[in-house]
Amino acid sequence: MSDRYTGKDVMDKKRVARPWGFYTVLNVGKGFKVKVVEVLPGQRLSLQRHKHRSEHWVVVSGTAMIINGRNTLFLEPNESTYIPKVTIHRLENPEKRKILKIIEVQCGEYTGEDDIERLNDDHGRAVGKR
Repeated sequence: MSDRYTGKDVMDKKRVARPWGFYTVLNVGKGFKVKVVEVLPGQRLSLQRHKHRSEHWVVVSGTAMIINGRNTLFLEPNESTYIPKVTIHRLENPEKRKILKIIEVQCGEYTGEDDIERLNDDHGRAVGKR
């Protein structure tokens, strides 16, 4: 077997637009999903929780303001946080000009996009606002 890279294991990475920015799924396997999440300046994701997965967030560029349970954190590049399943959380970009970029690793028995309970949302997607 050759050590030469052939590209056969590369997924068709699709950048998905959301009201707050974009995400790209890098890899999916049994019990995990890996994404790049890009949050536009001044934007934030829903205040939310997940029943079936935990998440690990690593800041790649920009500054992240994170609600993780009862804690509010400000993280810089190369810093991270762990969000256990059912923990209320939110990701926000407090910057005025720079895009926030994080790597998100989801772990759990189910990592589908519908495992989101939105408690508060700037874009009208919270529970009871459909």
